[in-house]
Amino acid sequence: MRQGQHTGMFSYADASVVCGEPRFDDQHRDVLLNPTVIFEVLSPSTEAFDRGNKFLRYRTHLETLSDYVLLSTDKPLVEHFQRQVGGIWLYAGIEGLQANLELASIGCRLPLLEIYDRIEWFDGE
Repeated sequence: MRQGQHTGMFSYADASVVCGEPRFDDQHRDVLLNPTVIFEVLSPSTEAFDRGNKFLRYRTHLETLSDYVLLSTDKPLVEHFQRQVGGIWLYAGIEGLQANLELASIGCRLPLLEIYDRIEWFDGE
Protein backbone atom coordinates (compact mmCIF):
# COMPACT_ATOMS: atom_id res chain seq x y z
CA MET A 1 0.00 0.00 0.00
CA ARG A 2 1.43 3.36 -1.00
CA GLN A 3 0.72 6.61 0.81
CA GLY A 4 -2.77 7.80 -0.11
CA GLN A 5 -3.93 4.43 -1.44
CA HIS A 6 -6.28 2.28 0.58
CA THR A 7 -7.42 -1.30 0.28
CA GLY A 8 -10.66 -0.74 2.17
CA MET A 9 -9.35 -2.07 5.49
CA PHE A 10 -9.25 0.77 7.99
CA SER A 11 -8.33 1.00 11.65
CA TYR A 12 -10.32 3.17 14.01
CA ALA A 13 -8.73 4.83 17.02
CA ASP A 14 -10.41 4.99 20.43
CA ALA A 15 -9.62 8.72 20.52
CA SER A 16 -7.52 11.11 18.48
CA VAL A 17 -6.35 14.72 18.32
CA VAL A 18 -6.15 16.71 15.09
CA CYS A 19 -4.23 19.94 14.69
CA GLY A 20 -5.79 22.14 12.05
CA GLU A 21 -8.59 21.16 9.71
CA PRO A 22 -9.49 17.45 9.80
CA ARG A 23 -9.15 15.56 6.52
CA PHE A 24 -11.31 12.53 5.84
CA ASP A 25 -11.11 9.64 3.39
CA ASP A 26 -14.58 10.23 1.95
CA GLN A 27 -17.92 11.94 2.46
CA HIS A 28 -18.83 9.60 5.33
CA ARG A 29 -16.24 11.42 7.47
CA ASP A 30 -15.49 8.30 9.51
CA VAL A 31 -11.85 7.75 8.47
CA LEU A 32 -9.54 10.51 9.69
CA LEU A 33 -6.42 10.97 7.55
CA ASN A 34 -4.45 13.52 9.59
CA PRO A 35 -4.40 12.77 13.32
CA THR A 36 -1.55 14.16 15.38
CA VAL A 37 -2.14 11.96 18.44
CA ILE A 38 -3.92 8.60 18.64
CA PHE A 39 -5.08 6.96 21.87
CA GLU A 40 -5.90 3.26 22.17
CA VAL A 41 -7.43 1.67 25.27
CA LEU A 42 -5.98 -1.81 25.62
CA SER A 43 -8.15 -4.81 26.33
CA PRO A 44 -7.29 -8.52 26.32
CA SER A 45 -9.05 -8.96 22.97
CA THR A 46 -7.41 -5.97 21.20
CA GLU A 47 -4.01 -5.51 22.84
CA ALA A 48 -1.95 -7.59 20.40
CA PHE A 49 -3.53 -5.89 17.37
CA ASP A 50 -3.21 -2.38 18.90
CA ARG A 51 0.50 -2.96 19.57
CA GLY A 52 1.21 -4.73 16.31
CA ASN A 53 -0.56 -4.41 12.98
CA LYS A 54 -2.69 -1.41 13.97
CA PHE A 55 0.34 0.61 15.09
CA LEU A 56 2.19 -0.48 11.94
CA ARG A 57 -0.67 0.82 9.77
CA TYR A 58 -0.79 4.11 11.63
CA ARG A 59 2.92 4.82 11.53
CA THR A 60 3.22 3.72 7.90
CA HIS A 61 0.27 5.60 6.42
CA LEU A 62 -0.31 8.62 8.66
CA GLU A 63 2.45 11.16 8.07
CA THR A 64 0.89 13.60 10.53
CA LEU A 65 0.94 11.12 13.42
CA SER A 66 3.48 12.21 16.04
CA ASP A 67 2.25 10.36 19.14
CA TYR A 68 0.69 6.94 19.73
CA VAL A 69 -0.61 6.37 23.25
CA LEU A 70 -1.66 3.02 24.74
CA LEU A 71 -3.74 3.05 27.92
CA SER A 72 -3.64 0.00 30.16
CA THR A 73 -6.84 -1.23 31.76
CA ASP A 74 -5.01 -3.37 34.33
CA LYS A 75 -3.19 -0.60 36.17
CA PRO A 76 -2.39 3.11 35.83
CA LEU A 77 0.09 2.72 32.99
CA VAL A 78 0.36 4.75 29.80
CA GLU A 79 2.73 3.75 27.03
CA HIS A 80 3.75 6.66 24.84
CA PHE A 81 5.39 6.25 21.45
CA GLN A 82 6.69 9.51 19.98
CA ARG A 83 7.87 9.86 16.37
CA GLN A 84 11.44 11.11 16.06
CA VAL A 85 13.40 12.39 13.08
CA GLY A 86 13.98 9.64 10.56
CA GLY A 87 10.84 7.71 11.46
CA ILE A 88 12.23 6.29 14.70
CA TRP A 89 9.69 5.90 17.52
CA LEU A 90 10.77 6.73 21.09
CA TYR A 91 9.05 4.71 23.84
CA ALA A 92 8.22 5.96 27.33
CA GLY A 93 6.29 4.03 29.96
CA ILE A 94 4.49 6.34 32.39
CA GLU A 95 3.19 4.58 35.49
CA GLY A 96 1.36 5.60 38.64
CA LEU A 97 -1.45 7.99 39.38
CA GLN A 98 0.98 10.79 40.31
CA ALA A 99 2.70 10.70 36.90
CA ASN A 100 1.94 12.86 33.86
CA LEU A 101 1.77 12.12 30.16
CA GLU A 102 3.60 14.89 28.28
CA LEU A 103 2.48 15.44 24.70
CA ALA A 104 4.86 18.12 23.43
CA SER A 105 3.44 17.93 19.89
CA ILE A 106 0.19 19.49 21.10
CA GLY A 107 1.51 21.32 24.17
CA CYS A 108 -0.43 19.15 26.60
CA ARG A 109 0.21 17.53 29.97
CA LEU A 110 -2.28 14.87 31.06
CA PRO A 111 -2.11 13.69 34.67
CA LEU A 112 -2.71 9.96 34.94
CA LEU A 113 -4.91 10.78 37.92
CA GLU A 114 -7.29 12.48 35.45
CA ILE A 115 -6.94 9.87 32.71
CA TYR A 116 -7.90 7.15 35.18
CA ASP A 117 -10.48 9.20 37.08
CA ARG A 118 -13.34 7.05 38.42
CA ILE A 119 -11.56 3.78 37.61
CA GLU A 120 -11.72 1.12 40.30
CA TRP A 121 -8.72 -1.20 40.32
CA PHE A 122 -9.12 -4.83 41.23
CA ASP A 123 -6.14 -6.86 42.39
CA GLY A 124 -7.67 -10.15 41.27
CA GLU A 125 -7.86 -11.63 44.74
